[in-house]
Amino acid sequence: MRAARHARWAAAAMVVALATTACGGGADAGEGGAVLSSSWTDPQNPLEPANTNEVQGGKVLSMIFRGLKQYDPKTGEAKNMVAERIETSDSQHFTVTLKDGWTFSDGEKVTAKSFVDAWNYGASLENNQKNAYFFSYIEGYDQVHPEQGKQRAKTMSGLKVVDERTFTVTLSQKFSGFPDTLGYNAFVPLPRSFYEDHAGWLAKPVGNGPYTVQSYTRGSEMRLVRWDAYAGPDAARNDGVTLKVYTDNNTAYTDLMAGNLDLVDDVPAQQLKNVRADLDGRYLNTPAGIIQTLSFPHYDKRWTGPGADKVRKGLSRAIDREQITRTIFQGTRTPATDWTSPVLGAEGGYKAGLCGEWCAYDAAAARKLIEEGGGLPGGQVKITYNADTGSHKLWVDAVCNSINNALNDDKACVGNPMGTFADFRSKSTTQKIAGPFRAGWQMDYPLTQNFLQPLYYTNASSNDGKWSNKEFDRLVDRANAETDPAKAVKLFQQAEEVVRDEMAAIPLWYQNGSAGWSERLSDVTLNPFSVPVYEQIKVG
Repeated sequence: MRAARHARWAAAAMVVALATTACGGGADAGEGGAVLSSSWTDPQNPLEPANTNEVQGGKVLSMIFRGLKQYDPKTGEAKNMVAERIETSDSQHFTVTLKDGWTFSDGEKVTAKSFVDAWNYGASLENNQKNAYFFSYIEGYDQVHPEQGKQRAKTMSGLKVVDERTFTVTLSQKFSGFPDTLGYNAFVPLPRSFYEDHAGWLAKPVGNGPYTVQSYTRGSEMRLVRWDAYAGPDAARNDGVTLKVYTDNNTAYTDLMAGNLDLVDDVPAQQLKNVRADLDGRYLNTPAGIIQTLSFPHYDKRWTGPGADKVRKGLSRAIDREQITRTIFQGTRTPATDWTSPVLGAEGGYKAGLCGEWCAYDAAAARKLIEEGGGLPGGQVKITYNADTGSHKLWVDAVCNSINNALNDDKACVGNPMGTFADFRSKSTTQKIAGPFRAGWQMDYPLTQNFLQPLYYTNASSNDGKWSNKEFDRLVDRANAETDPAKAVKLFQQAEEVVRDEMAAIPLWYQNGSAGWSERLSDVTLNPFSVPVYEQIKVG
């Protein structure tokens, strides 16, 4: 985000549920018993689509909304959902035609205006949405969200409603991959109630997806129920999903084993040795578009001064990724050798080994680089992470042990646990963390651009470390404008080499998606984003 974020809706957000919670058992009463329960963590922010850029909130949005595109749960391919067609002759001017028959769960019709109004709201500087940056390609964004000064227009000039089912989009530059981004949650439509009774909508969001929100009690659970009038082809095959909040995924796993929970979609590292035997095969471990990295506070002069890049590279070389992924994660992680994900494939932009020697463990080289860079800032590295997921402590401790061993100093690196995921995100997104911090990235859509631009482009939406490089920005702009996919991939890889040369962030490992489930469930799968395909799960 380019502008300061205000908490104008915070008081109304995440309110106490309209119904009390139930206790015990894998499913809640009612609905024929065909309601499954799944582990979850409270999201950082209210569930505004353009203000949610983390996994837990994204899970819910993907259940209650459908956008112009939907990513295939097996292949990740962006396929038309609400869109009947998206047409362009030059990758800059697009005409979007909607399918007929779509409505929101309150009965309001989904129209072209539903999308245009939602995108203008998301882009507005006054609304301070974390995902505003995703609209920056649209002509007129600089007027509704200027880098400096006040907002100069209410709407983006590049959006025009033609009729009830048609609208046009004009971009400020060519972007051949633009249609494929439109399955991301920031681009979903919004009903009139979102604007007319914002607090009420936040308390009980209204969408156009296969589920509706029945109730939410922060710190306890969210209940979603199947929407029988849903217009899409992927209607829910169960009666609903109860998302139960856990501050420790080991507790969630214990509840699964005790029959008090149906689904855990992040099997804790401590249980990986025994999970297959424990669950008698009811376990998935599949590749996903996720990479774990260590980000740096580039807003802190101690990490950006002369020689800081050598210190960052030295730390990277001090991490024995092979040993950590083998002993801590039992092969459910793969040492990273670039900043994207193997699920993209070579044609999609993944380039194995792009990191080169900087991601290879070498204790002597690590010591030499850090010494040449002037030593560790303050004499010690503190890696900040959220403490409500037990696996983070394990791998952070393992990373610190590796660094300490490489540097022959048992106090060179320590873990710095921080409350809950929401606490951690509130600090990392407002540049209030002093040292390196964990920065896992789950792709929003399966494009190389998504692993690079949101994280490393100047002032991008998820550039929490505030790294900035003009050459990187220039190469990304050129890649976005390139209509030949192969040429675009090469330009993105050149941009990625800039990230490597400065070690803007340290790539650690690619993460598989994992899930374990009870005997009540069948047809459990994970999509390429590692999120359960809830609507396909059968109960009973």
